[in-house]
This record gives sequence, C-alpha cells and structure tokens, in this order.
Amino acid sequence: MSTTPIPAAPGAGQPAPVLSIQNLEVTFATDGGDVHAVRDVSLDVQPGEVVAIVGESGSGKTVTAKTILGLLPETATSAGVVLINGNNIISVSAAKLRQIRGRDVAMVFQEPSTALNPVFTVGWQIVEGIRAHTGKDSRVSSKEAKIRAIEALRKVGIPDPEVRFGHYPHQFSGGQKQRVVIAAALALNPGLIVADEPTTALDVTVQAEILQLLRDLRDSDGTSIVLITHNMGVVADLADRVVVMYQGDVVEEAPVAELFAAPRQDYTRALLAAVPHLGRDSASAGVTSRAHQDRKVLVSAENLTIEYPGRLGSPAFRAVDGVSFTLSEGEVFGLVGESGSGKTTIGRAIAGLNRTTGGSLKVLDYEMLTFKERSFKPLRKDIGFVFQDPAASFNPQLTIGECIVEPLVIHRNPTPAQARQRAGELLESVQLPASYAARYPHELSGGQRQRASLARALILNPKLLIADEPTSALDVSVQAKVLELFRDIQQEFGFAALFISHDLAVVDILSHWVGVLYRGSMVEQGIGSQVMGAPQHEYTKKLIASLPVPDPFEQARRREANRKLLGA
Repeated sequence: MSTTPIPAAPGAGQPAPVLSIQNLEVTFATDGGDVHAVRDVSLDVQPGEVVAIVGESGSGKTVTAKTILGLLPETATSAGVVLINGNNIISVSAAKLRQIRGRDVAMVFQEPSTALNPVFTVGWQIVEGIRAHTGKDSRVSSKEAKIRAIEALRKVGIPDPEVRFGHYPHQFSGGQKQRVVIAAALALNPGLIVADEPTTALDVTVQAEILQLLRDLRDSDGTSIVLITHNMGVVADLADRVVVMYQGDVVEEAPVAELFAAPRQDYTRALLAAVPHLGRDSASAGVTSRAHQDRKVLVSAENLTIEYPGRLGSPAFRAVDGVSFTLSEGEVFGLVGESGSGKTTIGRAIAGLNRTTGGSLKVLDYEMLTFKERSFKPLRKDIGFVFQDPAASFNPQLTIGECIVEPLVIHRNPTPAQARQRAGELLESVQLPASYAARYPHELSGGQRQRASLARALILNPKLLIADEPTSALDVSVQAKVLELFRDIQQEFGFAALFISHDLAVVDILSHWVGVLYRGSMVEQGIGSQVMGAPQHEYTKKLIASLPVPDPFEQARRREANRKLLGA
C-alpha cells in the first residue's frame, strides 16, 4: 500500500488532471529475486489530452498502463500515487476499483481476439460491462443497456449496429473487432481511455481508420487517452505529448512536435533513428528491369488462382484471383496489401502448404498445380520459412538449438556433434551467442526468438526464403536490428526471398520488387522505389496515404490533404 502523500489540488482556474501519477514504483517477485519494472515515474494527463508512452520491450510502459487500471498480477507490489477522480488506484478497495474501471477509466487491449469472449455475442459482452459497472443502486435495465451498447457500436462506425449487436466476434474483421473493443470501452463514457498497442496488428488502412476514430473521440467528447505504442508514426499522428521510458525510468517527456524536432536524450534519438522511413533507404535503388531478366527465375506465377472450398452449402471462397509475378534468384519480392488480400495464401502455396486450383505456379521448376507431397518433398530443403510469431512456431519443450537443427535432422541426418556445431554457427550468424542453443524459447526475448527463427530457416542453405510478417510485433529498435540482419544475411547467402508485410516502409527497405494485392488480385507491381514513389493504382495510393509518418508536421499536412482519399 502506498505511503506517498496525495498531491495537492490544482490552483483556481486550473483544471484537475484526469490522471495523476506520482513517484510510481512497481516491483515483481521472481525466483531470481525482485525485478524493478517501474522506478519513480510521475506524469499527469489533462482533460482531452493524448499522452503517448513509448519505449522498447521491458521499458515499463505496459506495466505503467496496467497499474492505472489496477491490473497488476499478485507477484507485483506497487507504491506511489495513481490518482483518478480523487481515488488512489493503488490503495482503493477491490469493490471501489470495480466501480472506477469502465466508469472513470477503460482499457483498449492490443489483441481484440483475446479481449473478446468467442462464445458470447459482442452485444451481450458490452451490455454485461455496462451493467457490471453501474452499481447496484443505479443498475440500468437490460433494455437501457442494450440501447447504450448499440449507440456505442454506432459511434465507432460499426455498420447496422442493431444487427451486428447479435453477432459473435468471429463474424467481424480484425479492424471491426478493434472497434468493438473501443465501443465496450466507451459504453460508460469514461474520461480516460488507456490504449495498449491498439493498432499493432492492423493493416495501414484499418490503422488509419482506428486512429481517426480515437482522434474524433478526443475532439468530440474530450476523452483523454494514454497511448502505449512502439510505432512512432502513430505517436506523431495522434499524440499531444510523449513520455519516453527506458528500463523502468522516464528518460524524456516533451510535446510531440518538440520531441520529434529536437530530442534531448541519446536513447530518444536512437529510438527515432530506428524508425523506417518510406523512400529513405530503399533496397531497390538502382534496380532495373534488365537486371531482373538476367537472373534465373525460382518462382513463377501465371494467372494463379487459389480457392477455399465452401462448407455446409456455402460457396467456395476465391482467395487469390489471376495473380502473375516472378521471383528470381538473389532478389527480394515484397508482397503488400491488407488482411484478406491473399498475401499469406500465396506464401503458403509456394511452400506447398496451400493447394492451387487454377493457373500456374512453378516453384523451383516444380508445377504446384499437380502437387504431390512425395514428389515435392525433396525440394523442401531448398525452401525456408520465417513465421510471424516465432513463439508459436517453436516447440516449447525443445531447446533453441534443437529447434534450429530440426530441419537438418529431417533432411540430412547429421551426427549430434555436427548438429550442435551447425546450430552454433547459425546462431552466431544471426548475432546471437552460440551458448543460446541450450536455452528454451521462453528464455529469449521476442527479437531474439525472431533471430533464432531466421537461423532455423537458413539451416539448410535454402535457395528460397518466405518471410511472413516477421517484424510486425517487434519494437522499433529491435525491428531495425532484425531488418539490418535480414538484409546482410540475404546478401551474404544470396537466397531469394518473398517478404510478406503490411508495413510499406519495411518492405521498401528490403525489397527489390514489390507487388500490391487487393482482394486477391495483383493491382500493381514493379521496382519497389517506383511503386512506392509513384503509385499508379488508386488502392496503392490509398495504402501509402494511410501510412503514418514519424513527423507530426508532415502527418498533419498529409491528414488534411488525404482526408477525401482515405474516405473514398
């Protein structure tokens, strides 16, 4: 329990902060001793203000956010003051805390699929939240709660909210589910919303819509927002003030324009320098069509069609419709587009994980339309795959070394000594100590696991590597290191790569050629710098217009200039 005195009330004419944090300390008890996650953090959030808390994993930003809502686990102890409407969150009773949550402060979680219960309709879940937080004396009726829930869904832009009220989470897209989570947070009109990485897994077009929604809530209702993010473009687009954290400490705090124009601390400068900029360091600079034609083609798609069969009387779904492109040796081909555009389906088809249904797809001279596992199996050793979430793709019961050498064991049956040696070599090639081979996946950070995933994909010296959103969940500083590593290793090993991402700046850094997918069709493709710098198709223009840039002045100018385009 906190012994820190509560700050004095603001002076006359001064509005009271919606949130006031003073000298916050958070410590976790672990088997290895106490870990100080947050140290002496103080900050205020004014009415209608958006304050972004940024920093890499382990900086304490999410721990600070969870403390605001009293969501710390039992292993954590906290001290200091977290003041909301005169109540110190750290010391209030559990009953009082339940009243404060939802009514005074609400949270928007990073992953809406896990925040929403799959067995209840979204309307029921919003109604349940309303009735749980209104208190016994002022408990609203089910009918009134339903009216509020429908109005909240309408406010966040869910079409036909009266109908969608009765739908289940799986019946909504990713962006719509995030809107539903925001609607649940808004249902009781809280003065403060804590948004923890609310756009990380979203496409740039959907991300732009969610940011506009949060901006509208701030402007129309005066809602204050604490934004937890590693995306500096999002910060520049939405925040009024920025708090930079590093290893549990606040190292810098400034208005957004001031922080981007003249950061004072070395860590802040390094954080901003790690942000990818579209067109600043393009891999396709100097690439010509002639260079593309002179290389051996490893993947060739001509009018490629991939359909998923219908179920229970529903028609088949065409995920890829008449797509054509080529990928040559030593080149990186970037596939971009929003969710459902067919990016991952194409990547999985190249790896033999999805079946093609029409056209032609040749992979290492093998026609995938006539795919047979027995005849394709010898080619698998020439294809590596880097998954989006290495934590899910590694076997938690195997060591990192065992995970890395598993393809080698399957295809070449090395001796244990040869396998250990190769694992150590690959770990060092991705800038991890060879000793990490003895660790388990949970003992590595997200960035380290992604490096180990790259090592596993390279264990057989593949001719072709498929990377599906390999950096989307990484902090900006870790992402920069992984991208630099990927680029260096691609040049060293000379493999061709299909790089799948919704982050255009990341694709621009790595890819020589870029293809833009929209609803299963390839609407534009060409040399990366030309596609990104002078897009021809309206959808490509919309993608680029939706990309938040890490410059608040440029972001404000673009927001106004692109308002009509984004609404098209």
